[in-house]
Amino acid sequence: MKKFEYTIKDAIGIHARPAGLLVKEAKNYQSKITIHVNGKSAEATKLMAVMGLGVKCGQTVEVEVNGADEDTALEGVKNFFETNL
Repeated sequence: MKKFEYTIKDAIGIHARPAGLLVKEAKNYQSKITIHVNGKSAEATKLMAVMGLGVKCGQTVEVEVNGADEDTALEGVKNFFETNL
């Protein structure tokens, strides 16, 4: 299991467009990718669950990657967050 933390910089937070792109990115990997914030968590492959977290600008999320390709998945998802959120 690998983890990283990221503070959201997008002014609107994780809204529909980046959430959809995140789901698409997460589905590229075999590993289970989970986002944790404020005591809630969501699997990154489930759009409504990700949007349901209600992540706002300035909040720090913890992303947990667990599975066969976790090193590759961690790098890919971390890059996605840095580029899009």
